[in-house]
Amino acid sequence: MLKKLLVIALSVVALAAAGCGGGDKQAQTTIKVGATAGPHAEVVEAAAKEAAKSGLKVQVVEFSDYVTPDKALADGELDLVSYQHKPFLDNFNKTNKTDLVPIGNAILMRMGIYSDKVHDVKDISDGATIAIPNDPTNGGRGLLLERAGLLKLKDGVGMKATPKDVVDNPKHLKFKELEVAQLPRSLADVDAAAITMNYVMSGGLDVKKQNIFLEPKDEPLAVMIIAARNKDKDKEAYKAFVKAYQSEAVKKFIADKYKGTIEAAF
Repeated sequence: MLKKLLVIALSVVALAAAGCGGGDKQAQTTIKVGATAGPHAEVVEAAAKEAAKSGLKVQVVEFSDYVTPDKALADGELDLVSYQHKPFLDNFNKTNKTDLVPIGNAILMRMGIYSDKVHDVKDISDGATIAIPNDPTNGGRGLLLERAGLLKLKDGVGMKATPKDVVDNPKHLKFKELEVAQLPRSLADVDAAAITMNYVMSGGLDVKKQNIFLEPKDEPLAVMIIAARNKDKDKEAYKAFVKAYQSEAVKKFIADKYKGTIEAAF
């Protein structure tokens, strides 16, 4: 009887050990990454495939707006988000008293000047009409005509600039302020238009053929970031995701899929 009990006990121990061993083998870290539908989510999906190679499972959560992802991150419903530039994140923190921080660069979405009438920004004629965004976020950014050497803005206005802040306009350019979604279609009626990259894509524009000037690659509003809660920013899983995102494989995915409309910011 004692021998029989000993055999049973040993069998139970063996099964428990086997169960524990199997659990360790299957154990896998999982993180949730929020991204807006479209290019942001597509690149995160590509990064998720790369992260899986090192045992990190990434669940991509798609959103259709630009506020909910940060709220979900702040509330702990997400681990990371990838869809915004740092000025947007800073404004969200200020408005909502949150503490979200960038932990890595993601993709580059540069605003540019596009035209169906000229092939070089220097060829814009005297008295030309330029369409720019009419919203406060992109309006001043649309006046990147200053960077192109076509005009000069009042000192210190930065991204809050409006056409009223133009202090030197040697080519007597006229500005037509439009809803951002209308800008791609406006090219038939204006000489050129300042358009953000997401609307370049949705409008079906050809960057190589229609672009005549692009923002520099270090423009803060063009560099999209990966963000986390400040208290959790140093988690190894988060670092592993950033490493996967910024891999050569993901860089190649971006280059092959977007062909210059969107670029890697790393």
